[in-house]
Amino acid sequence: MYFKIGFICCVVLVRFAESFSSGAPADVCVKERFNQPNHGEHRSQPLESIPYQIIASAATYNPGETITLTITGNELFRGFFFQARDATTQEWVGEFIESQNTKTIPECSSVTHADNRDKTQAVFVWKAPEYKSGQVFFT
Repeated sequence: MYFKIGFICCVVLVRFAESFSSGAPADVCVKERFNQPNHGEHRSQPLESIPYQIIASAATYNPGETITLTITGNELFRGFFFQARDATTQEWVGEFIESQNTKTIPECSSVTHADNRDKTQAVFVWKAPEYKSGQVFFT
């Protein structure tokens, strides 16, 4: 009897613990600071221990230009969420161009995964706003 109840509870809990297999929801945009956690006291992982390399083709932009952002690594990954921020104002800037297996969140200049398949690399294209120049960083 206790085994059946325990089993049912585990099945129910696993159902509620599902990740975002089709990408981050748009409500991630409500966070005012970059890298602000959704839960508890989470802290960013030290750069030297991250198994992935993230490379942007440029750090500065002119109106309407594009920058390519690439993530690669020795370990497989399934999900990601990148956001573009102006280096001076910290505000969301520009827009990502939707590509294969990605979903854009234009409300906050972001791109996320569109499926939960294993990946070894992902490439994104970010487009600068038509009205300004500056420096951008991706978080």
